[in-house]
Amino acid sequence: MSNRDPAATLADWLAEETAARQRLDAGPGPGVARPEQIAGLSGLQQMQAMLRGELPYAAIASTLDFLVLEVDEGRALFQGTPRPGHLNPMGTVHGGWFATLLDSALGCAVQTRLPAGRAYTTAELGINMVKAITPKVQRVRAEGKVIHCGRQLATAEARLTGPDGTLYAHASTTCLVFDLPTR
Repeated sequence: MSNRDPAATLADWLAEETAARQRLDAGPGPGVARPEQIAGLSGLQQMQAMLRGELPYAAIASTLDFLVLEVDEGRALFQGTPRPGHLNPMGTVHGGWFATLLDSALGCAVQTRLPAGRAYTTAELGINMVKAITPKVQRVRAEGKVIHCGRQLATAEARLTGPDGTLYAHASTTCLVFDLPTR
């Protein structure tokens, strides 16, 4: 748990979300970047261009109400808004929502470590959900960090937390790394 006031942290998170959403929405919106748009760009350069609104962002982010806030070398930070449409029949957020948010943070962290002409796909995703997200939780953050990035495999870990520091889940991934096809 964090020693900082959760209300102040949430206010900061909401301000960061607003700024990020404005940048993303000023660009092409959700979609898939064309090969010529990413040619010659490293994974980190691609992610940074997306954050600046120069490349499309993933449509799944709109569908499930989350967005990428920050990327660095080997790190990606996402923020999600649990909504009533994400609830399971028991009244808590569905595990698939947890999984998608964590998988996005993990994969994008791996993406930031790839040179131009290389890509990845998730081969394995393991999630430990340690606390339910209820409708009272306004926002959560998933932070993914690369553990290893090699020529064929990459591994990463992520944590899903609330503004009060509560840990809701942690995850790990193994990704296959490969050359993008040339046309």
